[in-house]
Amino acid sequence: MQSPYPPESNDWIKPFTELYENAVQRFSTGIRQVDQLFSAEDIHVLSSIGATPQEMYDFIEDWHDDGEPDKDTVLRITAVRRQYFMTEQQGRPSSHTVSMNTLPPKSAALGGIRWLPRIIQKAQAKLRGEMPPELMYGCGGDRPFLKKHGIDPADFLRVVWDTNGDQQRILEFVQQRQAQYIP
Repeated sequence: MQSPYPPESNDWIKPFTELYENAVQRFSTGIRQVDQLFSAEDIHVLSSIGATPQEMYDFIEDWHDDGEPDKDTVLRITAVRRQYFMTEQQGRPSSHTVSMNTLPPKSAALGGIRWLPRIIQKAQAKLRGEMPPELMYGCGGDRPFLKKHGIDPADFLRVVWDTNGDQQRILEFVQQRQAQYIP
């Protein structure tokens, strides 16, 4: 699908924000099925920027239940995914979906930092648009990890992208952020 929004354009932000706000409103009225929360036009907007109804649903559900991630965080995460989609994937979605069985366990550690191997692979899947429906980038496990290390979820996506998933460089970034972070 050819995106109506050129890679360098920010024209996608307004329709995306309206879509998000409308879906939050519908969710608050009790609509809890992905296929009912988004219109055909919404789905078109999402697919044109490399996003899916499921990931938007997950963000909205967590916002409703946990108060996070907020709209601005969702926008920043989506902006990174969109940029990757438009530049690295030339606006073409991946035909692959990551298997939950291939993810590192939640207890896996890298450089003594628990959760890091898992969130790296989740970030890679998020960037490529390969998240299975039961997996969320920025979930209730990711958020405490990122907060503990003083890292914005969109910034982490960028680092994973910029390092091409190099675990050692990502570890160094996390260690540096952790050393600088004052809660």
